[in-house]
Amino acid sequence: MQFFDDVAEVPSDFGPSAVTVGKFDGVHLGHRAVLDALRTAGEAEGLASTVVTFDRNPLSLFAPEKCPVALVSNRQKVELLADAGVDATLMLRFDRELAGVSAEDFVSQILVGTLHARLVLAGSDFRFGAKAAGDIALLRALGAEHGFEVQLIEDVCTEGDGRRTSSTWVRELLEEGRVREAAELLGRPHSIRSTVVRGEARGRDLGFPTANLAPELEGFRPADGVYATWAVVDGVRYPAATSIGNNPTFEGVPEHRVEAYLIDQSVDLYGREIELEFVDYIRAMNRFDSVDALVAQLGRDVERIREILAT
Repeated sequence: MQFFDDVAEVPSDFGPSAVTVGKFDGVHLGHRAVLDALRTAGEAEGLASTVVTFDRNPLSLFAPEKCPVALVSNRQKVELLADAGVDATLMLRFDRELAGVSAEDFVSQILVGTLHARLVLAGSDFRFGAKAAGDIALLRALGAEHGFEVQLIEDVCTEGDGRRTSSTWVRELLEEGRVREAAELLGRPHSIRSTVVRGEARGRDLGFPTANLAPELEGFRPADGVYATWAVVDGVRYPAATSIGNNPTFEGVPEHRVEAYLIDQSVDLYGREIELEFVDYIRAMNRFDSVDALVAQLGRDVERIREILAT
């Protein structure tokens, strides 16, 4: 996949293209349906399937107090878009200058002038341009003017309650620790990653040495608790028990710390990047009356996680 983080980086002969525009936070199944349609249309018509996205949520500029935490980092987003099989991604810096670009100029300068769009895919609630003034009706009118077709994409809804798949819904599930259900909406396990740093070595003393993740995480941190996870290091996946929280049995542990115990492994992880894929929630972070009680519970956690990951 070609990646551009500035309009100036796009070659003058790029395209012609099939384009879709959006935040794509999490790249969930709803997004994947759009990307599949984009790729299929591009292949059928000989167009470069192209995603236009942004380096931050626009709310971070206009209403930061209302801006949700992103499900994925920009690096994760680019990797997920590449995995979806699109030909190119243009990630625009969302700043005051871009926010002030009119809907008409966004189309003429970026979609047409830069990407040479011949087809634009969008949902029925698509808005674009300064103050979100552009809608599907305007997009169709501009398409007729500039020579591109507009194709509407239906929302992806779950069976049963018919709720629309959304980044907001995924975030709600993760905030409740419901990682298995979140994975169903994402089409893959939710993951976070960071660099392993040194901790207090309490886990080693208890017989469960853990990898402590630096607090600068990529990806949305699920609710506090103990989870069955896969730990990915240099492309190798290890079964792991992961805890998120302050371990209330001990004093002075930072809140929301992420620690992973690689089951039946002895790997030097200090300074290395680790990615944790969340499979299932095991239990809440509890305070134990004694260290022995904690160790016994950790043993039960590990056995349960073995069983979960084996299936």
